[in-house]
Amino acid sequence: MSGQTVTIPDDRAFASFKAECLCEEGWSINHNKGGITVFTQGLEEGKSIHKIKCRMVCKDVSAETMYDVLHDIEYRRKWDTNVIETFDIGKLTVNADVGYYSWKCPSPLRNRDVITLRSWLPIGKDYIIMNYSVKHPKYPSKKDKVRAVSIQTGYVIQSQGPANSCTLTYMAQVDPRGSLPKWVVNKSSHFLAPRAMKKINKACLKYTEWKQRHNPGFKPWLYPEQTTLPSIPLSELSIQRAESLENIDESSLAETQEREDSD
Repeated sequence: MSGQTVTIPDDRAFASFKAECLCEEGWSINHNKGGITVFTQGLEEGKSIHKIKCRMVCKDVSAETMYDVLHDIEYRRKWDTNVIETFDIGKLTVNADVGYYSWKCPSPLRNRDVITLRSWLPIGKDYIIMNYSVKHPKYPSKKDKVRAVSIQTGYVIQSQGPANSCTLTYMAQVDPRGSLPKWVVNKSSHFLAPRAMKKINKACLKYTEWKQRHNPGFKPWLYPEQTTLPSIPLSELSIQRAESLENIDESSLAETQEREDSD
């Protein structure tokens, strides 16, 4: 998101994000296998914003289930093996909140975290979830992690023909606050991104059974009256400027062998 002040995305912002997710012009295909396609854009001169887009056709998952899985923070802690810590900070509107997410980076890179303003919108049978980085005074950057910046990141879920079928497109425009080695960029597009998409698909297949045993009626992303989050005034938030954060050079780090999580 651009601009000087924190704003909650409007319909035009959602439409623009969806159009960019679905557009292939200017993107290069780095991986296309097993129903998963990964697109990337090269780094602009003098900039460190990494852009990646993944698309997955799910023939056995409905758009509604995919939407629930991507929203359900309790379930994410179960299936997302990259997560270190994630929690909601507070709500802004019925379809916008602020949250914290930290994740494991490939060794020996330092782990990253973000504070983001997340918003969501069902459009017909399709769904959009998107976020961008903000600053919250109670959640400054931590010494053991690098605070990354989400320029704009999110998902478009499109319902397909049969009731139990959908297409998921994930797009991330992120400044990792550091010069990354080329092997990390290559590993992300050829291995990490496809693996992450497969994990989402597998999580969707197990969600209905899991949810029946874990507060089955609780879905505040569908029923905002259920939320227990405190309200946050927009005035408490500010735009997270990349240049105000630590910038580290990890470009010379060599890849280390680490045990890969089983899919």
